[in-house]
This record gives sequence, structure tokens and C-alpha cells, in this order.
Amino acid sequence: MAQTMLFTIGADASCSDGACGQVSRVIVNPVAREVTHLVVDPKYRHNSGRLVPVDLVDATTGQIRLRCTLAELQTLQPAEKTESVTNLGSDRAPGRGHPMPGPRQVTVDCVPSGEVDVRPGLTVCATDGEIGQVHGLVVEPGGHRVTHVLLKEGHIWGHKEVAIPISAVTKIGTMLIHPSITKHQVETLPTRGH
Repeated sequence: MAQTMLFTIGADASCSDGACGQVSRVIVNPVAREVTHLVVDPKYRHNSGRLVPVDLVDATTGQIRLRCTLAELQTLQPAEKTESVTNLGSDRAPGRGHPMPGPRQVTVDCVPSGEVDVRPGLTVCATDGEIGQVHGLVVEPGGHRVTHVLLKEGHIWGHKEVAIPISAVTKIGTMLIHPSITKHQVETLPTRGH
């Protein structure tokens, strides 16, 4: 049986010829519940982060290793794009009631059509309220299907990490993941390593 892969947000990533950065987002097809890409940001932000297809990722050893060189990584699609926009309602000159002239540059995250990104700070809500933030995903390597959502749960006695079965998640979106379980049921889930 194939070993599961762990995609932790903030994990270090390496190419075949050296360290390349950190995982900043995980891109998921919310219908198939499969990971399609990881976003790997360079440690020193000289270059844009890259959308790395999950087929180029090996995380079975517990580390994120990319099946490409540092140079090949830079040929992958950038994880951000800069667009020119004009006449936004909030583009007002200081102390004036009229828009500032000329286009403005706006940088936006790239997410393939129909997919969503799991990013730091994504809040998890149970049926009876907020329970923590997403820390990562556990994935079957064969088809890249998500099996569990890793949740960093905070409370007075410190933090623990729990794995919520994907079968208990009713919605994966850009703002919230709604497990169809209660806070008490989350408290009874096994914890991971902390």
C-alpha cells in the first residue's frame, strides 16, 4: 500500500539540486477533493513563487522534494500575476474626491480555474463555531486525493494538531472549511506529534 503524503503549509521544499523555498499554498480541486498544485515561494523573494504540479512533488519521505532542478522550477507558471487596473473606486487622490489618473498595478494570486487555494490563516469551523486554522493536508499519493485536513487547534492549554477526515468536511472554500462535526468531536480526534 502506498504511503500517504503530507503537505504542510510553511514546509521547506527542495529541488533535485538544492533548497528552493517554502510551501505557501496548496491548490485543491474542491469537487474531486484532490491536490493539483503546490505554491513554492523562494526563501528570499528575488523571484516569484511558482505553481508546481503535484505530479512533480514527492512528499512520501515527510519532506517536500520536487522532481525538477532549480532552473526548471523557474520555468513553471508564476504563482502571482500583476495586472493594470484603472479607475477603481478606492483609487482617490489624497484629500480629493476624484480618481487618481492612470493605471495602477495590482498583484493577485494565480489559482487555476475551478480550483481553490488552501493558505495560512484559513479558518476551520465546526457546526458549533470556529475550531482553528488549517495547517496542511494529508494526501494519498496514487491519485492525490485528500484524506485528512490538518488543523492547528488553539486553546488555553497550548496548541495541538488534529487530522480531520475529509469525509467530515462539507465544503472547501477560500475562506472556510466546514467540518460536519462539533467542537467536542474534534477534541476527541487523535492528535499528531505536538
